[in-house]
Amino acid sequence: MSSPTRSGEPPALERRIGPLQATAINMTQMCGIGPFVTIPTMVATMGGPQAMFGWIIGAIVALADGLIWAELGAAMPGAGGTYLYLREAFQYRTGRLMPFLFVWSAVLFIPLIMSTGIIGLVQYLGYLIPGVTDDAGTTPLGKIIGVGITLLIILALFRKIGQISKLTTVLFVVMLVAVLTTIVAAFSHFSAAQAFAFTPGAFSFGGQGAFWTGLGAGLIIAIYDYLGYNTSAYLGGEVREPGRTLPRSIIFSILGIMGLYFLLQVGVLGSIPLEQLKTAKSVASSVLEQVWGTGVAKSITVLIVIAAIASVFAGLLGGSRVPFEAARDKVFLPVFGKLHPKLHLPTAGVLTMGAITIIGSLFTLTEVINAAVATLVIIQSLAQVAAIVVLRRRQPNLRRPYRQWLYPVPTIIALVGWVYIYKSAEWLSIWLSLGWIAIGAIAYLVYAKAERTWPFGPKDIKEAFATEPEGVQA
Repeated sequence: MSSPTRSGEPPALERRIGPLQATAINMTQMCGIGPFVTIPTMVATMGGPQAMFGWIIGAIVALADGLIWAELGAAMPGAGGTYLYLREAFQYRTGRLMPFLFVWSAVLFIPLIMSTGIIGLVQYLGYLIPGVTDDAGTTPLGKIIGVGITLLIILALFRKIGQISKLTTVLFVVMLVAVLTTIVAAFSHFSAAQAFAFTPGAFSFGGQGAFWTGLGAGLIIAIYDYLGYNTSAYLGGEVREPGRTLPRSIIFSILGIMGLYFLLQVGVLGSIPLEQLKTAKSVASSVLEQVWGTGVAKSITVLIVIAAIASVFAGLLGGSRVPFEAARDKVFLPVFGKLHPKLHLPTAGVLTMGAITIIGSLFTLTEVINAAVATLVIIQSLAQVAAIVVLRRRQPNLRRPYRQWLYPVPTIIALVGWVYIYKSAEWLSIWLSLGWIAIGAIAYLVYAKAERTWPFGPKDIKEAFATEPEGVQA
């Protein structure tokens, strides 16, 4: 628990999240609606059952990147995650530019990713409620329902972090029941011959096999489904014993979700004919219905919808802390640095990201995934690869409760993986991401001139984590 604040000091975040809750928050955010709506797209993109290996390759990239998060998060356990790491690493040469650009981008890509959860859960509601979806996709009624659910999630976030961590654990159990039930149903009606009927020549070298030609687009889907393993790092200022809790929650959540995704993909491949699977809208509901009937299918579909809501809840919970930390450092709008006087949560961050989530939910799933992943890769993932290298050189005495295993091998794997994923995105998404960063750079120059900071003033070099902050256990 955090110590009481001194007279005149702004209220501080409370350290109430333990190891179980941190892992649950990550896994709940990772496995919301993602695999339930993207498995058909993954199979179609990679040309058949060989799609199962796309999840494994995606997990390798996620794990390599997760080891970067683990070292940086354990060394700098504060609210905001990447914001802190980029601030500490790049202050020597470019002042506040990189952390500013990250927050500028995060306020967009985090809620865009959350909006995919809303889009997906509406698809599954279409199995339960007539008129929510049709052959063309989501109907106006479905979009209205999605907006209403998002508003309820925002309302649910207005409570103390101790209550939220308990609620997240409950939602995690719901998610686990939904996924495991679907896996059991799939394997109780399983055909190994069908599941492993790889497309002839799929793995042919020379770039002509179906696996290799679809790998780039497939990895965009896979990495989208793994996103969320870093949510506990965004909540670093509210985690107990962060030096231990953050690395474990990141690594355990990636390995656990990888196992669930692989089993789910193989099980679905072995229970639904390939051509039917490629066009399925609520694949889990279809699997459950053919095995146990409509009643059970509808019951578990309700749990899947709840799991999707939990994922959006966890994502907005962590994401809202990013602009909070930046505003406290005077690198973002001051309103984002204010905490609710009673609940001690960043009100502006929750409301702003909730509003963008609502807007994103009005577009198609593929459009939002491509835009979100492209923006995330260029300013977060690639920048953090550089940050861990810079900090090892610039701050060798930084206290590191966890040091990346086999450094720099995982860092190199993450770099190669992110570059490949970025170049595999749709060109429109790439140009939009570059355009957003360019606009952000212009906005930074306006801010920097007003604040008389670099490049219009001196750099403010401050190694905030060079010594252990008072009251923080690692």
